[in-house]
Amino acid sequence: MIIGQYSYNLDPKKRLTIPTKFRSVLSDGAVLTRGIDGCLFLYPIKQWEDLAEKMSKLPLSAVSARNFARVMLAGAMDVKIDSLGRILIPDYLKDYAALDKKVVVAGLYDRIEIWSEEKWKKYGETTDAQVGNITEGLKDLGF
Repeated sequence: MIIGQYSYNLDPKKRLTIPTKFRSVLSDGAVLTRGIDGCLFLYPIKQWEDLAEKMSKLPLSAVSARNFARVMLAGAMDVKIDSLGRILIPDYLKDYAALDKKVVVAGLYDRIEIWSEEKWKKYGETTDAQVGNITEGLKDLGF
């Protein structure tokens, strides 16, 4: 399980340190891709393969399914953790997520989200203000 929130700096060579406690789940390989809400998703290879399999079964006739698959699959990049626990963020993904020097790395059970610190703070302020609506909507999801 991947949980927790950490703040790091993106170095001038676009390398990002992955929290030590997350590295073991990424040791077999990882995939970095465009996420939702303006962040990046970093998946352990097994979770990525499961997600890609589900996307391959989406109906081609559905515009939203095609668009989702394009965002996730065409934007994906295999990444390796170096000996210092860092991954390289390609320019197109760095630009997509508007990553600057300060970055937030958040564990969300089966994936890691990578956010610019500024976007993360804005997202947090927005969701904090809507927490009543969010929790109310959870009953529709079976919680």
